[in-house]
Amino acid sequence: MKKFNDIILTGVKEGFSDIHMTGNQPLVYRHNGVIRTDRSIRWTYQEIDQIVSSLLNPFNMQILRKRWSVDFSISIQHARVRINVFNTTTGLSLSIRLLPGLVPTIDLLNLHPSLGQIGELKSGLVLICGTTGSGKTTTIAAIIEEINRSRSAHVVTIEDPVEFRFVSKQSFIQQREVGAHVSSFRQGLLDVLRQDPDVIFVGELREPETIRLTLSAAESGHLVIASIHAAQVEDAIYRICNSFPLDAQDEIRFQLASSLAWVVVQQLLYIERLRFRVPVLSILRGVQSVKGLIRENRLPQLENAMHTGRTEGMFTRERYMNEFVNLKKGFVLPSQSFRPAPEAFADEEYASPLIGRADYGVAASAAPSSAPSVPSRSALAPAGETGRVTFDQAPLRGFSDDESHYVIDEGERLEDIIAQLDK
Repeated sequence: MKKFNDIILTGVKEGFSDIHMTGNQPLVYRHNGVIRTDRSIRWTYQEIDQIVSSLLNPFNMQILRKRWSVDFSISIQHARVRINVFNTTTGLSLSIRLLPGLVPTIDLLNLHPSLGQIGELKSGLVLICGTTGSGKTTTIAAIIEEINRSRSAHVVTIEDPVEFRFVSKQSFIQQREVGAHVSSFRQGLLDVLRQDPDVIFVGELREPETIRLTLSAAESGHLVIASIHAAQVEDAIYRICNSFPLDAQDEIRFQLASSLAWVVVQQLLYIERLRFRVPVLSILRGVQSVKGLIRENRLPQLENAMHTGRTEGMFTRERYMNEFVNLKKGFVLPSQSFRPAPEAFADEEYASPLIGRADYGVAASAAPSSAPSVPSRSALAPAGETGRVTFDQAPLRGFSDDESHYVIDEGERLEDIIAQLDK
């Protein structure tokens, strides 16, 4: 496990954004948006199996066996990472996203300062859109941190998985991870209206029921910030409306129009003169003219509304480039604002035994016997007739649950751990 641990620490030091690992292949990583290969580092199939066995608790192992992939976030040596484990032609593979230890601010992300106005809203729906890897979650985290620093509010997040850990400051922030603290986005949204929130963050709008509940929460007087995969403003509105049957779309458009406050579409663009990527935005504001276009289903005219809405703080992508990116002085280097770093949070993770989820994790003070067990090698294969997961009785040596994070013990040799499994 020391080899894996060293890779993570190297990625933090060098500023990698992603690391990719699979059996019998060299290490692949992404640096400054470019995929690179280190052929001096290669993993055996057994090493990959052992790493996965050590990182997954029994609950996540069951998910892996059921759908042959699993998402989760953990801390390794106090560095926060998001990991996707999935099955491929070369066995199990890991895609690892290294996350900043500190929540960045709007200024540090080189975003337009007007995004700070989102934190002043008392109600309404804010959609942060973009493709995978465009920085949506980071932008939302910066907005939530702006609320946290500037006003008193109760913020509840529903995420899959939790990527940034917040420390409550002016605001009181509670975070729930789907699959760990709540069964689904739907259940989280049903729960949250009974939890006295001021601000709600919904990690991703995918299912119609999640979208419907999100719109209802925004209509009921809460500020709701949500993420959706869309490359253009018009696409985001279409995707929400078209998630429902044709006979329900008029009602959804009216709900959306009544609650919509902002739509921000983000992409990361490499700027030659800067030699790094910066976020380029399209911004639509929920003014009355925009609400009318949505109600009347004249969505192709939203682009024109952004052109004419300059005085109301709207931007097309081209005008954002010309009037903000090209004129801005003093960009913050990504190495300063987004470099993965040790976490800085006050609250340890704790899973109450009253939930009946002993497989999720326990407090750091729990007895050693409650530590996750090592799955057998066969447990990594697709589920068999029973569809159940079986685990060996002996816990993995060199693996501990420190503050409910999985921390790799460098003192244990990987060869020794693999030899234990082969017995």
